Amino acid sequence: MIDTVFNWCNYVETYYAPKLTDFLNPRQQFITKAVVGSNRGYHVSFFGGTEGCENKRALIYPDYFSPESDDFQISFFDISYPEKFVQLTHRQILGSLTGLGLKREKFGDIFISKGLARFFAAKEVGEYIRLNFHSVGKTQISIKELPLKEASPVQQEWLEMFVTASSLRLDGIIAKASKQSRQQVQRWISQGLVKVNWTLIDDPAFSVREDDLISVRGIGRLKIISVEGKTKRDKWRVTVGKLK
Repeated sequence: MIDTVFNWCNYVETYYAPKLTDFLNPRQQFITKAVVGSNRGYHVSFFGGTEGCENKRALIYPDYFSPESDDFQISFFDISYPEKFVQLTHRQILGSLTGLGLKREKFGDIFISKGLARFFAAKEVGEYIRLNFHSVGKTQISIKELPLKEASPVQQEWLEMFVTASSLRLDGIIAKASKQSRQQVQRWISQGLVKVNWTLIDDPAFSVREDDLISVRGIGRLKIISVEGKTKRDKWRVTVGKLK
């Protein structure tokens, strides 16, 4: 990732023009900001479509340039579906979008709330999405591009649950929260399906902490909302959120 950011910076320095990236997760944003911040003559800004977005495009630009939201080239889509009969999930929508043959990095945040399903995408693939995105799983949908100014600040909804575990090991917490066996979770970890704070973790004994964000590919996201100490039986009491 660091070499990639240096290449972006070299582009800006060579052509004295802005460089726009695909959507970056928070860890990638942190690395990009750290690398660009160590160089003089150019700067970086991030924007994901509205306030509170997790995934954002980076714009690296020379001193003379003053970025605006339109410079980030983001499209905003609304999904219409029979919400009375079907409940779409983040995983289903993302899976259907990447199933069109597009990279994950071409999509920003996807949010579902109170019957609404909306997402951000790189403008350069917007027309392709409009022409080809007609279903999520077996559910027929229609999409409409909305003005970016209609995007409301993103507020993620977490379903909270309380679990007790003998330790704060990653495999144990995921097993409790997902109602799967620890052996199954360990297989997920060994297969490279588990990330903590957007970093791939291959150690089942990795210790989680408050505010850690856990993602299991194909399963969804968990957040360690609070670690509330131990019970009388020496078990950890943990509040875990599952992204709706």
